[in-house]
Amino acid sequence: MLFLAAATGVVTGLVVSAFEYTVFEVVYGELFEASIAVRAVAPIVGLVVAALALRYVGRGTSPVTTDDYISRFHAKHRPTEGRAVISRLIASAATLGSGVSLGFEGPSISAGSSIGAAIQARLSRFFSRADVNVLLVAGAAAGVAAIFRAPATGVVFALEVPYRDDLARRMLLPASIAAAASYLTFVALLGTEPLLSVSGDPEFALSELLASLALGVLCGAGARLFSIGIGRAKHAADDRDPVVAALVAGGLLAALAVISEVVYGQPFTLGTGYDNIVWALDPTRSLGLVAGLFVFRAAATLVSVGGRGVGGLFIPLVVQGALLGRLVGGAFDETNRTLFPLIGIAAFLGAGYRVPLAAVMFVAESTGRPGFVVPGLIAAVTAQLFMGRFSVSSEQVGTRLGHLERRFSLPIATAMRTDVLTVPPDATLQEFFWNHMIGARQRSSPVVDGARYLGTIRMDELGEVIREEWGDTLVTELMRSDLPQARPDWTLRQAVEAMDTSDLDRLSVVDPQGLFIGVVTLEEIVKLDDILDATDE
Repeated sequence: MLFLAAATGVVTGLVVSAFEYTVFEVVYGELFEASIAVRAVAPIVGLVVAALALRYVGRGTSPVTTDDYISRFHAKHRPTEGRAVISRLIASAATLGSGVSLGFEGPSISAGSSIGAAIQARLSRFFSRADVNVLLVAGAAAGVAAIFRAPATGVVFALEVPYRDDLARRMLLPASIAAAASYLTFVALLGTEPLLSVSGDPEFALSELLASLALGVLCGAGARLFSIGIGRAKHAADDRDPVVAALVAGGLLAALAVISEVVYGQPFTLGTGYDNIVWALDPTRSLGLVAGLFVFRAAATLVSVGGRGVGGLFIPLVVQGALLGRLVGGAFDETNRTLFPLIGIAAFLGAGYRVPLAAVMFVAESTGRPGFVVPGLIAAVTAQLFMGRFSVSSEQVGTRLGHLERRFSLPIATAMRTDVLTVPPDATLQEFFWNHMIGARQRSSPVVDGARYLGTIRMDELGEVIREEWGDTLVTELMRSDLPQARPDWTLRQAVEAMDTSDLDRLSVVDPQGLFIGVVTLEEIVKLDDILDATDE
């Protein structure tokens, strides 16, 4: 297993180094030297190319990267689709190469986890059922380790990010081996220069530690608002045609780039944002300009997500944390300008992705200054408390699920029946009583006209009509069309909650076009649980 983890790390290191060099050094490097007009228009082209790649190469693949890793971690046996991986790499190259303000860690995690999952699927005989996700996690750790030149960060992030309040188990050694192998491969090709170059060692007293608490509060609140904005941007993108969303977002990014060029002399809203941090650390910068850059950069990231750009949110969180830390540091201590931006990085990143350990480790590794760990931990933990239950990733779960919770997270199709006795709209209450309640022992039945679902008739409705009139009353006169209907993408938890709320023993499953698919019943859910118990044993 460790040998295969190392192989995963080497392959991931090669892929990530080739991607980073081609997209960042070559493509974006050429764009960086272009005029402001070219740089402002580039995101429009990049987002449109990304949308087309996802639509035609990936056949409708979603733009998520880190969320895809988290989703596959919890889905267990979901296969890796080569077409989806390739389309995301093309889309992320177009997104990041054109200067859209997202991070390179997204495609790195996606590529690494896909490589690990593919190797494990091919060599599954070497793995037990309990180790189903080992190389998936190892590949994700390798991707982060390579792109940030930070092997420990890669390990901790890959183990922390699947859960909001927990850690993945049984995967520490394979993830560590993969991260080390990937890091060594990457730096052998592209060097060991730290991601964030800072000088000196931090000197802090009790006052700085107290200020770290205050910064943690601000970062927790800021990350919470940022995550809400990310969620709304994703929903807005889902409701629009991808090409239209790309054109609108590209136009907004062009406008932000021009405004940034006018205000700061550089289009700071484009690119990964490392230059924002370097600029803000200059002691001659006014706090007003730093605050403006914080707002501009956040807006650019939200617009990029709304335009279905393919990239990561790790570095955008880092940039927001550094700028917020610079504001607090400038207001609190004019002599210690490096300490607070780095503490802000740990707090904002740790709260945004719910990964406090990985955030603090990232600061230590990316700067080569482990002295920032103590105040970074204080700020990161404080930010976690003020973050609440929010996260920039919609795929995270709270903790590992127990026996019952695992059952409830299964899709509704696992307990759905399609061979169902339905009631036609011209049936009478008498026929419903004898054929369904007595003959099939059903307390409720779906009323279906051909393939279209009309409503549900229940035993309760019979009491509204005297028995002598049952033969003359149609079920359509008393059926309930306001009862909940399950959707094919529901989980069993949603179905059980709906049945409990409406006092139903069965729930009709209806597609978005209103066509009847089947029913899910409490009896089938209990039966499924018994079957899965026997299978587990």
